[in-house]
Amino acid sequence: MNKNTYRLTLLSLLLILVLPVLTMLMCYQSEPLTLKDSHPKNEVEQVNDNIETEIKSPLYVAIGNEVKIKNYFDFIDSIVIKYDSLVPYTLSEHLLVHANPWIIDHLVDTDYYTLIEKGEFLFDQKEKVILFSHDALIIPDTNWVKKYQYKQSQTYLDINVPQYRLSIIEGNKTLHSFPVRVGRNKERYLETAGRVEDLRTRTGKGTIDKITRNPIYINPVDGHHYESTLRDDGRRTKLPQIPFLHPKINGHRWGQLIHPTTNIETLEKAYSNGCIGTGEGAAWLIYYYAPIGTPITIRYDLNVLNESGDSIQLKDIYRTKSKPAS
Repeated sequence: MNKNTYRLTLLSLLLILVLPVLTMLMCYQSEPLTLKDSHPKNEVEQVNDNIETEIKSPLYVAIGNEVKIKNYFDFIDSIVIKYDSLVPYTLSEHLLVHANPWIIDHLVDTDYYTLIEKGEFLFDQKEKVILFSHDALIIPDTNWVKKYQYKQSQTYLDINVPQYRLSIIEGNKTLHSFPVRVGRNKERYLETAGRVEDLRTRTGKGTIDKITRNPIYINPVDGHHYESTLRDDGRRTKLPQIPFLHPKINGHRWGQLIHPTTNIETLEKAYSNGCIGTGEGAAWLIYYYAPIGTPITIRYDLNVLNESGDSIQLKDIYRTKSKPAS
């Protein structure tokens, strides 16, 4: 091999080795340069970088200052608003509270008559502390959320009018069952409606259409607003702040709400102006198991099974063998 041929061969080898590297460098330099951010990432960006599409471990949030019932919903809303942007799912009040079931237990225990049994008289429920400074909330991980969402999709309310019973059912399992009061078998003029109304609780199927978290207590007969109530034990108290549920049945809002009664002696009676009345503790449970959109069935079945599984015939409180009102 002469010198010229050797030099050409060597040059060819060098080009083969160097050309790809030069090409890569040219491509790299053709991209615009981006300066590193001069400010640190905020909390949202940092968390989103970490979780990507899921949270594998729950987050913990300190309560800080104690929270009374009158400020409870504002506080829970503030947590939902703050952390909804930090998680890859839609954070809601109901989801958050179910991830911290002790909150529901505490709310249920604020029932006036439960506290009386424990020797505590509660004049103003709104002033009771429900969350303490040493408490902490869990923001759940993604797997827990998926399980909760599936369970909620299988949950509905069932009310059998002549049985005076409201049940929270998940699939084929009854989670909770409570005594209720229902509408009277009569017609009456209601000031809030401006006409004579059939007070019997109407039956049918529908959903929870609206929720009032801080309700105003009004007597539908005369339109009078109440701020206090006379309890069954003869003591007067302020009215509690417990949400009212508004069902839409067969496409209509009949005004028959699901709400607590402050007089539990009226439970298991046809006593109301059409509404379904519950105990205060039961009302909290129903609220947290029945967010807007939850299916509800209100029926009038006289033939039911008792606790022993035996078939029994209920009293026909509306004096009819057919559905009372539809």
